[in-house]
Amino acid sequence: MSKFVEKMTRVENIARSEKISVCDPVWDRLKAEAAGMAADEPALASYLYVTVLNHKTFEDALSYHLAQKLGNPEIRAMQMREILAQAISAEPGIGDAARADIAAYFDRDPACHSYVQPFLYFKGYHSLQIHRIAHWLWNNGRAPMSLYLQNRMSDLFAVDIHPAARIGRGIFIDHATGIVIGETAVVDDDVSMLHGVTLGGNGKETGDRHPKIRRGVLISAGAKVLGNIEVGEYSRIGAGSVVLIPVPAHCTAVGVPAKIVGCAGCDAPSREMNHIIESIVFDEGAGI
Repeated sequence: MSKFVEKMTRVENIARSEKISVCDPVWDRLKAEAAGMAADEPALASYLYVTVLNHKTFEDALSYHLAQKLGNPEIRAMQMREILAQAISAEPGIGDAARADIAAYFDRDPACHSYVQPFLYFKGYHSLQIHRIAHWLWNNGRAPMSLYLQNRMSDLFAVDIHPAARIGRGIFIDHATGIVIGETAVVDDDVSMLHGVTLGGNGKETGDRHPKIRRGVLISAGAKVLGNIEVGEYSRIGAGSVVLIPVPAHCTAVGVPAKIVGCAGCDAPSREMNHIIESIVFDEGAGI
């Protein structure tokens, strides 16, 4: 990249940051909710101040909060924050995706009653944002640090996402414990999954070997999708299923091994979050 292009990129990022700071409804709501929480629960006021209210931008608060979780005697929180802030500043899409994820949690999780809840407390949300930063590091010649973040995420949250995996925005990972996403996996926008989901390989093959999960898919708790296969857009995978071959768009697959049992039941499974299979009719000739 030429010096001119680098300079123009910095200028565009600064201009964009200034624009967001003027109109940022997610950040405005987050601050308002944090202030209300501090008033209702004075014992949390100091925590809410240093984590949310003391910061000028959403990105500042996000890098601070994640650094406090990731910091340890090996890499202190202040040093960790510099690493996180560098990635977030260099790639504005990280902040955009983090905002979209908050909206997804609020919309799809009946236990989520505010924007501040996932930001402060939900380890699925934290894991997603750490992965986004690790992914940027991976793609910018900093594989050792990206793998370090992957390891810390696994230690802290029991979530293991390879930094090379490509994950879209508006993602909802409920509870998150036991999530495993492999190196060449792709998760498109607006996907929802629950704890215990694996997007893994099916052997010792190398190269492109992990699943491709398309837009709007719902993957229920404990499901395993294995190999370089595609789960088509707006489909559902039932809880505990083991998916070994492709799933067409707008379908429901359940079982071990999984079979197609009908349509997805609605236009947007990841948003409806309906895990109930109303009727199961196995078609021996349809194959999955």
